[in-house]
Amino acid sequence: MSGKKSFSSETSERYALALFELSEEDKSLEQVENNVRNFLNLYKQNDELKNFIKNPTNEIQIQFKVISEISKIMKFSKVFKNFLLVLIEKRRIFYLENIINNFFNLTSKKQGKINASLVSAKKLTETEIGAIADELSKVIGKSISFNYKFDEELIGGLKVQVGSLMIDSSIKNKLKKYEQLMIEN
Repeated sequence: MSGKKSFSSETSERYALALFELSEEDKSLEQVENNVRNFLNLYKQNDELKNFIKNPTNEIQIQFKVISEISKIMKFSKVFKNFLLVLIEKRRIFYLENIINNFFNLTSKKQGKINASLVSAKKLTETEIGAIADELSKVIGKSISFNYKFDEELIGGLKVQVGSLMIDSSIKNKLKKYEQLMIEN
């Protein structure tokens, strides 16, 4: 596996860092974080907005108007509104989801939290997810919050990814290992 980052991931990280640093400098990090969270919720719930943002054929002036109107309605901070407008101007708005995810990683690190992914073969309750997070938090020594996903194709077990550490106790993974051993022998 290559250690090089793709253009899109590197660009997303740079823009996320810029938003993070601008928010800190303006002493509005908490407000911007709330703005970003609210905008992400709107973005995820509204396919029309998602398509509008991801469509590279939209004229910049139309995108400016739409984002400015959304910013006014949702009462975004000046920093976040201007950030969105810069993304439009630089034709990077379609990286928005990656930028937001990177921004949340930065804010979580600042707060001493770690974002991790958890995939399970059976649906877990909030209590079970919380118990797993608590156990891992004790081991790592930092607060962990999970992005949880249910995947019935795992057959059984869990997959946990914390940063570059991947723990895969799924039956699907074990079967793959046995299959590979049988092929090699």
